[in-house]
Amino acid sequence: MPFDSHAGLPDNHLRRRITRLLLWLVGGVVALLVALVIVFTVGGFMFSAPTYQGAVSEHFDGERFFNPSGALTDKSFRDMMRWQFNRKVGPWRDWVDSAPGIKPAASVGKGNMRVTFVNHATILVQMDGMNILTDPMWSQRASPLSWIGPRRVRDPGIRYEDLPTIHAVLLSHNHYDHTDLPTLRRLRDSHDPLFFCHLGNRALLEQAGISRVREVDWWDAAEISSLVKVHSVPAQHFSARGTFDRNGTLWGGYVLSGPSGNLYFAGDTGLGPHFDEIRKRFSPLRMSLLPIGAFRPIWFMKEAHLSPSDAVAAHQRLQSHTSMAIHYGTFHLGDDGETEPVEKLQIAKQAAEVSDDNFWVLEFGEGRNVPPVRQ
Repeated sequence: MPFDSHAGLPDNHLRRRITRLLLWLVGGVVALLVALVIVFTVGGFMFSAPTYQGAVSEHFDGERFFNPSGALTDKSFRDMMRWQFNRKVGPWRDWVDSAPGIKPAASVGKGNMRVTFVNHATILVQMDGMNILTDPMWSQRASPLSWIGPRRVRDPGIRYEDLPTIHAVLLSHNHYDHTDLPTLRRLRDSHDPLFFCHLGNRALLEQAGISRVREVDWWDAAEISSLVKVHSVPAQHFSARGTFDRNGTLWGGYVLSGPSGNLYFAGDTGLGPHFDEIRKRFSPLRMSLLPIGAFRPIWFMKEAHLSPSDAVAAHQRLQSHTSMAIHYGTFHLGDDGETEPVEKLQIAKQAAEVSDDNFWVLEFGEGRNVPPVRQ
């Protein structure tokens, strides 16, 4: 190839070709960036949920909700990019073939409590004649779109058609893996339960055609039946369904109380001072449903999600008689591997001398009667 001996560069014809190629590449990158900005902006508006408007409180500044503990659960775009470009992802199978669990009983009597692990944060709670679902999820993807987003790796542990009559649904917050509108509409049509949500989330449900909604703030209480009450409790987390509704609605957990005792559903949460307050108000806790998955990378997740060792610490802070692991093995959301949360939980339990009888790991679709609190 001839070269210009003075400039040390290829001849004019080759230089022009290289210049055109560089311009084409730069133009393509610019076009891609513009397309991403458009998708980010338009999609952000399309998928963002209505936000709450109300009085200032200890966890609402008049525009956005926040964690009173000061935990910075809502990470920056820079942090997100740091995570995405430095991911070290544990192994997940593409699909897990598993048979559904047995059809749950129609109900349990007064004084009895039973839990069935469906998948992710979906638990069938049966107590004192009532059947209650937490964060029900039967869809294929935890996403606003049916063709992209986190896809389940296994079928739900209980077939939807095998559910008993559902009297109430507890929604912890508006993330897609916890508030799945297709499943909620399905429940509305076939069971007509009462839906409980935290401040600001009623509007999203009403937009979806769901009208039997009770919206609650932290520490509010409401009746499910003459025997069973639901209490909203704090969590350390955040909310968003799009780009422009960050922390515009409240997140939290719930305590169910009745003749059978108290059951705590944590939803999504990091380790924080709210566990001590929940213990003070609702001890003894017969059962606590505690998340263990989507905990890696630790630096990114730790304030919003419990790690397995954090879940054991929460179990101890709550002085829960029995706890149960949830939020793992269904959707690939963090960098932890498919089986890593359960494996790390076993190690953490052994280190803290917590027995398998006191902190359960149920099979998908498995149901168990919760033992009463020993006096």
